[in-house]
Amino acid sequence: MLFDIPWAIVDLETTGGHIGRDRITEIGLILLDGERQQRYQTLVNPLQPIPPFIENMTGISNAMVEAAAPFSAIAADLLPMLQGRLLLAHNVRFDYGFLRNEFRRVGLRLQNATLCTVKLSRRLYPQHFKHNLDSIIQRHGLQLPDRHRAMADAEALLLFLQAACAELGEAAVKEAIQHVLAQPELPPGVDAALVDDLPDLPGVYTLWGEADQALYVGRASNVRAKVVSQLAQDGKFGKQPVIGRTVTRISCQETIGDLGAALLEQQLMRQLKPFYNHRSRLASEVCSIQLDHAQGEFLRPMIVMAEQLDFSRTADLYGLFRSPKEARKALADIANGHALCQSVLGVETVTTRKGAGCVALKGGRCRGACVGREAAPSHNMRLLQALTRLRIKAWEFPGPLAVVETDEVTGSAIEHVFDQWCYLGSRPAGESSLQGSPCFDIDTYKLLDAYLKKPNPNSSLRLLS
Repeated sequence: MLFDIPWAIVDLETTGGHIGRDRITEIGLILLDGERQQRYQTLVNPLQPIPPFIENMTGISNAMVEAAAPFSAIAADLLPMLQGRLLLAHNVRFDYGFLRNEFRRVGLRLQNATLCTVKLSRRLYPQHFKHNLDSIIQRHGLQLPDRHRAMADAEALLLFLQAACAELGEAAVKEAIQHVLAQPELPPGVDAALVDDLPDLPGVYTLWGEADQALYVGRASNVRAKVVSQLAQDGKFGKQPVIGRTVTRISCQETIGDLGAALLEQQLMRQLKPFYNHRSRLASEVCSIQLDHAQGEFLRPMIVMAEQLDFSRTADLYGLFRSPKEARKALADIANGHALCQSVLGVETVTTRKGAGCVALKGGRCRGACVGREAAPSHNMRLLQALTRLRIKAWEFPGPLAVVETDEVTGSAIEHVFDQWCYLGSRPAGESSLQGSPCFDIDTYKLLDAYLKKPNPNSSLRLLS
């Protein structure tokens, strides 16, 4: 007997390959309890059209599923069949992800251990390059009707396991199964059930240590997979020692979209100051460069602080920096890269001896603005050209802007509100109140700027009055 616990082979047909957007059209299950086998198969009305190429591949047409029950009508009967079983599928994350999302839509929770037969085939037959189901069927000479139908493909997996036992021996197949099933060892103090409860969904998670100290805040498209991988790392975590051994609990907040996850990650890092998040340790003295026109003919860069000046409403600012030191280094790099005078830019103090120039002048990296060889208009023009790429963009909207992100699974939406590059907070779509206070910071500016350049397809913009 391959398994000492109940198990189930599952195969699904769907309207496409997107776990969030597409829907199940057919379910094929083989339930195994020792020597006892039970089969369950049904068409499912996906409540959306089946694309022609999917219809041609599976043979399941829109007419066939029109009279079938939607998943919501069979969920209550299907869940008890699956609970407590080891779930086997070819590329199991696909089938398992679809099932979990369908149950989630109707308010039910599916949680199973899983076994991927693609990984199992690779373990058992490493000499072969291809391990898709068609290759396995051909390799083992499996005879099946209705390829690409759910029950037929589930039967193919059962026949594959039987063929592997016959060819390699049951002991070898069991060993391979145990290898594939082996979960990374979790550190002391972390309950395996707690990790299992983490969602296979996008979200932001926090790893906590003793005395409820925040160790690390991260975001992921699949929180559970990311956390398990992170905790199981051996040797080093980035350039830091392994943190898994000190984790005592894990918290998680599911998010609808990438922008919401990034905003929440930033908020939590600022609030919790987690020990292993490098950015949270950086100086938070947000500053920029502003040109002073009042000191003679040359434009003189000044470092201005966000706490003293409203960056969201000030024009002609260049660059966002986390400290004055970082801003001065940027000016030095600009001077070196464009043969500008470090003395004029205020990066270097020049001796008062008559005719003395900046250090860069002696090395040919300054055109002599410090000793009168280069006129102010020429130097000013080159400085403005060099600073152009750093210029903070003007707010192009007439008022506040809401970025609306929609959950493809549940249809719920949340909007993130910004004004003059300041993040004002997030709220469920349709509500008027905001949770959060206005703040201008480097990360939010860069995040929103990047989003506006390349919006997420599951989001939209809404101007607020």
